[in-house]
Amino acid sequence: MLAITRNLPTRDWWGKLLILGALNFSIFWAALFVAAYRLPGGVAATLGAVQPLIVLFLASALLGTALTGRGVAAAVTGMLGVAMLVLGPNAGLDATGIIAALIGAGSMATGVVLTRLWQPPVSALTFTAWQLTAGGLLLLPVALWFDPPLPMLTLSHLTGLVWLSVIGAALTYVFWFRAIERLGPAAITSLGFLSPLSAVLLGWILLGQTLSVWQILGAGIVLASVWAGQKSSKAKRA
Repeated sequence: MLAITRNLPTRDWWGKLLILGALNFSIFWAALFVAAYRLPGGVAATLGAVQPLIVLFLASALLGTALTGRGVAAAVTGMLGVAMLVLGPNAGLDATGIIAALIGAGSMATGVVLTRLWQPPVSALTFTAWQLTAGGLLLLPVALWFDPPLPMLTLSHLTGLVWLSVIGAALTYVFWFRAIERLGPAAITSLGFLSPLSAVLLGWILLGQTLSVWQILGAGIVLASVWAGQKSSKAKRA
């Protein structure tokens, strides 16, 4: 992406980019994968759903955004909807996984707010390239020190890595940072509730999985909370 943009940050941006790269990528992705390995997917998704609530309070403190009861209620309701949607009766808990999930949510929430606060006069593609590079550089020595040597990769492994790198990181984060700039942190993070909803619906459509009454109710609550969150953010911008 840096080769495409051919635009390098000036020295006065290096410190901010290291902070943003750590929050939005290094810490967030490391914590996300720890949580994914140690927790059932439903538990990890429910804990991660606290992110919009954290964003509301951080945006109020750092950006001066008005903190409204409607916005807080929408965030809390969204968490409830996600829990009803993805939590199973035998969901296991793991202390390390829980801590990792909460660290990931807090890291991403802080990164989102600071991304809006520290908005450079460059395109979203350039800003994404800067942050991805900073995050990758911070992770590299940790990976070299702690991780075992990379095994022989199969075609399936390479396909997964390309998907995660190009689609799951580069392309989606360009859209993500552009949306933060246009819509604001609170509006964009509330849309994160749609991620577990999409996963459940895809499982129902493509894999023939069944939906319980609680899951259907949870899906309705998620959609209602997203709508309420967008209405609240729109009223603040107006």
